[in-house]
Amino acid sequence: MNKKLIFLDIDGTLVSEMLPPSYNVIEAVKGARANGHKVFLCTGRNMPIIGKDIIDVGFDGIIASAGSHIEIEGKVLFDHILPEKIIQECLSVFHSHGIYCRIETPEGIYTDPQMEQLLKTAKPDKKNSELIRMQKEIEAGINILPYQKYPCNGAYKICFTSTNLEAIEKTKQYLSDRFCYAVYPYANTTYCFNGEIIPKGIDKGSAISFVCQYYDIDIKDTIAFGDSMNDYEMMKAAGISVAMGNACEQLKSIADVICGNVWEDGVYYEFQRMGLCWQK
Repeated sequence: MNKKLIFLDIDGTLVSEMLPPSYNVIEAVKGARANGHKVFLCTGRNMPIIGKDIIDVGFDGIIASAGSHIEIEGKVLFDHILPEKIIQECLSVFHSHGIYCRIETPEGIYTDPQMEQLLKTAKPDKKNSELIRMQKEIEAGINILPYQKYPCNGAYKICFTSTNLEAIEKTKQYLSDRFCYAVYPYANTTYCFNGEIIPKGIDKGSAISFVCQYYDIDIKDTIAFGDSMNDYEMMKAAGISVAMGNACEQLKSIADVICGNVWEDGVYYEFQRMGLCWQK
């Protein structure tokens, strides 16, 4: 087998509901690397909220903030901050439509107080790993600061929540020329809709291409694992795309492979099936 570059989303893929990585998943990553493959985190999280328990698994690099930040072997090789003028324009559009925002920067996370209140009472669809993660962050006391403390020095991306799906659609006339919208799964009875905007051309897919160029490896020798819509570009770009069993249906529809659920160590068993790591 050619040596592969393997890209793993975190929430809903590597771990479930902000839990630590399981023993099996840790062994899968270590085993693949021992076999000469390179394994990367490829997450929507910004660097400050990638926990030590995940970093300590051991990876060859990290793609964070949905492709806006790339580290390979401990070196920062790409870091794209949206100018503050654009951040303020986006905030103005969302706020004028009654939508609450979360700003993710190199230093941390800043959020509208209404967003935190909405998150505390929301009942997410089981496939909405992003909403579940944000709820678990609040429960765990992760230091998420109020918007008033936002330093206004630009940011990687903006996440949003709304009680009105139509309001989200209306914002696209102002922003969809420059941003891709990732709106996450929701139940028919929900009153909380969430998602994020990702700069066009700077996403998990473009980040995979960057890493391939760095190592001079053909993109056909890449494997990507994901579960939600901010993984869409990554799945389209990868040589082999693997959707988790708990992934949203739109992502499953474009995947080459559907593996087990995250809470059943789907990554571990798919690594074994593909021959990426040793068999127990």
